[in-house]
Amino acid sequence: MRHLESQIQKQCVTWFRLQYADIALLLFAVPNGGARNRLEAAIMQGEGVTAGVADLLLLHANSEHHGLCIEMKTPKGKQTDSQKRFQRKVEAFGYRYEVIRSLDEFMILIHDYLSKVAKS
Repeated sequence: MRHLESQIQKQCVTWFRLQYADIALLLFAVPNGGARNRLEAAIMQGEGVTAGVADLLLLHANSEHHGLCIEMKTPKGKQTDSQKRFQRKVEAFGYRYEVIRSLDEFMILIHDYLSKVAKS
């Protein structure tokens, strides 16, 4: 993950944990990116690391979706082909997927997503 993407993601996670302490554990990062040597890469692939998986997952259903997948990007960043494939797959199975480029976008997304109360 690029430095700016990392900064934005850290801001988002920090804000979420302060605003939604009761469900803070349900938002977490998926460390799929980054440079690794061959051995590490092989071990991690064997453990289930998958190219294209979103940077953040929120395991909290609302009335419209099973959960939320968030891909962090810089203002000019673009999704890779594997990220687009992952997006299509999770959306087909009832998850919401969003590309986020700033803390403000993240805050709006979270407020919108969590305002749709899950059916009991």
